[in-house]
Amino acid sequence: MGGWDEIVGQADAVAQLRRAAAARPEGDEHGAMTHAWLLTGPPGSGRSNLAYVFAAALLSGPDGIEPEVETLVEARTHPDLVTLSTEGVLITIAQARAVVQRAALAPSTARYRVVVVEDADRMAERTSNALLKALEEPPPETVWVLCAPSEADLLPTIRSRVRTVNLQVPDPDDVARLLVERDGVAPEVASRAAREAQSHIGMARRLATSEEARSRRAETLQIAMRVSTASSAVLAAARFVEIATADADALSAERDEAERAQALRQLGVEPGGTVPPQLRRQLKELEDAQKQRAKRGMRDGVDRILVDLLSLYRDILITQLGVGRELVNEAMRPTVQAAADYLERAAVIEVLDQIRVARERIEANVPPLLALEAMLVSAARAAQRRAARPRA
Repeated sequence: MGGWDEIVGQADAVAQLRRAAAARPEGDEHGAMTHAWLLTGPPGSGRSNLAYVFAAALLSGPDGIEPEVETLVEARTHPDLVTLSTEGVLITIAQARAVVQRAALAPSTARYRVVVVEDADRMAERTSNALLKALEEPPPETVWVLCAPSEADLLPTIRSRVRTVNLQVPDPDDVARLLVERDGVAPEVASRAAREAQSHIGMARRLATSEEARSRRAETLQIAMRVSTASSAVLAAARFVEIATADADALSAERDEAERAQALRQLGVEPGGTVPPQLRRQLKELEDAQKQRAKRGMRDGVDRILVDLLSLYRDILITQLGVGRELVNEAMRPTVQAAADYLERAAVIEVLDQIRVARERIEANVPPLLALEAMLVSAARAAQRRAARPRA
């Protein structure tokens, strides 16, 4: 699989972008093509994947994606592709200005120079303003492709200068089919992973291919079901942070080592050799960037845990309401049924609301441990209120 075929569940968006990529400047009577695009959709919907497939189509001829161009775009080494992403919490204004300068250059081998901004929602107002002029008066052969969860995450001045393409949550069956065809995952494993990842394509792939990731997810849900006192809530919050940190470390350890080895080769330092003092600054900058990535990775890991908890308590609420549908956590149906019988419906709704508040607090830079403690203490109080009631 490759190219447009890897984009699942986004038929309308793919059709619109394919028309734009195939449009010829001299014959674009219907205005299919424009100089700035915004791809919006929930996490895991494939925003960045679609952005790079679109970039490969634009950098190829109007007749379709060329294999050699697709390979260069996947490696992020095409000379006419400019990318802006961040391993930290925010995109810096220095990064934005550097990309604007590169975007002003004429393409060297392709029809367009394509600029992909993966995390446009991670730009502060001052950083967004650095892009504004480039979007207002772009060179005729430059195309901007921004990615964000929603239009509301960008400044109105940015939104007014882009054409928005909305992505939706893919159907779990489509995600499972992608895992089977692209990654060779067994159908039953792919189906469960797609359901438990709630159609998040990247997370579904991790759950389908990593026993460790599946074990960590199962542990977080089991811990949540055992929280019944303030002390157990505090211990559970600490364990959640440990799990999120371990998850982030597992994702970044191999990458960090490869980046350091590549940096040493580029600096001309033999493996195991001593780094000359005049070159240590470059390695220090790499280490600082890796620490920022680890910090963001831990925050993202905590958010994934909260999303998993949302799915668990939604399953409990659905069971209480008697809605006849398959649960996200179907493998935990006995546990879900027991919780549905024990907890008050109002308590479950309260916990769902506290999970939402915890995610907002972490996004606002509240320390994850404190946000998790507050959320889990509320869950423990909800359980205590039900436990204190006399049984019929």
